[in-house]
Amino acid sequence: MLWLVFALIAFIFQSATILILEFRNPSKTVAWLFILFCFPIIGFVLYYFVAQDYKKRKNLRRRGTRLFQEMKGRLWRQAEIVESVQEMHNPEFHHQERLFNLLTHLSESPITGCNRTKVLTNGEDTYDAILSEMENAKDHIHIEYYIFRSDEVGRRFKEVMIRKAREGVKIRMICDGLGSYYLKNEFINELKEAGIQFYFFLPPLIATIDRRVNYRNHRKIVVIDGTIGFLGGINVGEDYLGLYPKLGEWRDTHLQIEGDSIYFLQNTFLTDWRLASGERISDPALFPEHHCTGNEQVQILTSGPDQHWDAIQEMCFEAIAVAKKRVWITSPYFIPDPSVYTALKTAAVSGVEVKIIIPYRSDSKLVHLASLSYVEELLHAGVKFYQYTKGFIHAKVMIVDDLLATVGTANMDMRSFFYNFEMTAVLFDQAPIRRLMNDFEVDLTHCRPISLREFSKRPRMQKGAEMLTRMLSPLL
Repeated sequence: MLWLVFALIAFIFQSATILILEFRNPSKTVAWLFILFCFPIIGFVLYYFVAQDYKKRKNLRRRGTRLFQEMKGRLWRQAEIVESVQEMHNPEFHHQERLFNLLTHLSESPITGCNRTKVLTNGEDTYDAILSEMENAKDHIHIEYYIFRSDEVGRRFKEVMIRKAREGVKIRMICDGLGSYYLKNEFINELKEAGIQFYFFLPPLIATIDRRVNYRNHRKIVVIDGTIGFLGGINVGEDYLGLYPKLGEWRDTHLQIEGDSIYFLQNTFLTDWRLASGERISDPALFPEHHCTGNEQVQILTSGPDQHWDAIQEMCFEAIAVAKKRVWITSPYFIPDPSVYTALKTAAVSGVEVKIIIPYRSDSKLVHLASLSYVEELLHAGVKFYQYTKGFIHAKVMIVDDLLATVGTANMDMRSFFYNFEMTAVLFDQAPIRRLMNDFEVDLTHCRPISLREFSKRPRMQKGAEMLTRMLSPLL
């Protein structure tokens, strides 16, 4: 009987620890308590190594802020900064002072006014554009990916990088330690032998020991000569060309940018480089002055443990809250936090057209089930859901009225909002917004609408699985 008393005391201690440390996040607390209940000792050990570590999080924030302050004066002098809502080209924004103030205070990256963007909607066009610009590099190439595979696509990148390195171009490369876990050592060694600097961002073993395994760098960044950049949903691998039969055709959205926004894309890369390599770089040559070739207004929003605010989540919430006509969202993983969920529900009930495209076939069964757990309730509120059937849709896009549109790395889920290092470009001009609206409408022609009547009849077994995965969704 004595061992039962000790076991009970240990369980109470473990539960109390989780409750105290996670009191700010009730949904995450419930998820960890459920795991602890099912696996009393293992669950707590897992929590210790995987769950959020506030001490390290603050350290990451200090490092990121310190590096930014070194760059800020130079960036503000060189870039065309939009300082008031009346300076916005989009007339719809002139009555959105609260949203404008939020956007300009959330991030260390302001809205800039001298940009040109190009929307890319598949892997082939994206790789061709990136590799073409890399071939033209004269000074440096900075590359950062969550997933980088050593397959045929990865070899194409490697060949260009090695060739440019031999020409004297400085190349720095970061890959996430978990996302690119299967990147072969021989591949990496070839890069290093050519003079390319390569680092993993939080390799799994080191991150586990250091209690940072839950922080993943989900960003996809390419910056060339400090004047042109790329970001979006596409990693480097054959699956992004639709060559994996299980998922079929891959539908994604990426963005090519030239102009002032590149200063802040570059700054984000250098901050991540500091965290991955330990090297602090503040070379002015990495932020060259450029000739303005466009007048689009763009903001680069970043979020993650190195930021003071959950900027992408708060931007999504406020943008949805002010919507009057439409909120269109494409996301491969749909696990909204309570505030965004409520904003979507409120918008739909208020008469705003809320349309959400999610995959019919997913690369993660658990996440797919968790996503479906939100569908029935939102259907009741008037939200319209569509499942993409042509292949796998991996684009991360949001369109709000004619007000703004976003393209980036962040999914509409809690992991992207609160734990991953993410990046999103907010677009304010009508041309890119209209282009993304057109892409959304084309995607709808390859979708199957979800009917509330039919969806509510799904098997009880599936409903039970959805309920279970939703309980665990803050951790997925």
